[in-house]
Amino acid sequence: MASTHKQDFDLRLYKRACDIIDKAREDAYRHINYELVLRNWRLGKLISEDDLNGKDRAEYGLGIIQSLSESLTESYGRGFSRRDLYNYISFYRTNTTLFIATTHGDTIVYSLSAQSSGLLSWTHYRTLLQISDKAEREWYENEARNQTWSVRTLQRNISSQYYRRLLSSQKKEIVEQEMLQLTVHTQSVDPTEFIKNPVVGEFLGFKADSSFKESDLETAIIDNLERFILEMGKGFAFVGRQQHIHTEKEDYYIDLVFYNYILKSFVLIDLKTSKITHQDVGQMDMYIRMYDELKRTDGDNPTIGIVLCGDTDEDIARYSILHDNNQLFASKYMLYMPTPEQLKQEIERQKTIFYLKHK
Repeated sequence: MASTHKQDFDLRLYKRACDIIDKAREDAYRHINYELVLRNWRLGKLISEDDLNGKDRAEYGLGIIQSLSESLTESYGRGFSRRDLYNYISFYRTNTTLFIATTHGDTIVYSLSAQSSGLLSWTHYRTLLQISDKAEREWYENEARNQTWSVRTLQRNISSQYYRRLLSSQKKEIVEQEMLQLTVHTQSVDPTEFIKNPVVGEFLGFKADSSFKESDLETAIIDNLERFILEMGKGFAFVGRQQHIHTEKEDYYIDLVFYNYILKSFVLIDLKTSKITHQDVGQMDMYIRMYDELKRTDGDNPTIGIVLCGDTDEDIARYSILHDNNQLFASKYMLYMPTPEQLKQEIERQKTIFYLKHK
């Protein structure tokens, strides 16, 4: 009886401890996102009002933006390209009342305004910038917030003209039901929602034509860990690099290990600077099996493995053990932010590979 009572007590204590840890992680994510959105809004405000004096792009040309971009990039690395700065300007101009400034002595403090309904992620806001019509953009923003749409669901609904089809339909419930059916795989809490593909790592500091080793890529990710976690998506917490796993015969080292507190799963990342191979997939499959057996606890869901590589491959998605495996994924990284058209083409290509993987 005493032993049973102790186990019950330990379980209650464990669950309460997990609640505290999960809440702290969620608070940390919200804080990071808040600061990122606020930073980009303030940069847009500064450039638009102070430096550009509200002038149109055609009037001031590229000079000021180009110069500022080069200086910020030299000081802070990637993330301040000319395209980024224009995004910040557009974000501010379409959301001028999102934050308000109050003065406390000599300090200016920014906070969400009373008109705002809460923040989305910066990736949500960046996605919304493609919509020029104000009413349409605000509708998507409200729906994304109220329906807790993922970025993938938001982009899919924008691309499919969901708003306009809903307005023109005599039977709106049919359109709504169609949307729910088509986006259910992007909304349910499953690993595919949290495996971003492609991963845009412009903040890592590599040039498109630069030569580097996997260890260089790993070091760059560690040096820019906060940005990398934000790029990967919600719920990721860093566990370790080159994590050692020892078996009876061999020693193995996993490049990067994260824990996703929403999925309640460990996420292993193996870095490859070249196109993915069957050997890469086999190695990650082995890592997953080893981690499940040697590291995973009863409270964890099955381990997830991601081969983050220079390029993915249709044949491997269709014919290797990658096929129809919800624990094993391949994601392509891009060292610079492509043009919107290039990114759209790459996303569509990766979608095709995803469908081949699960066909």
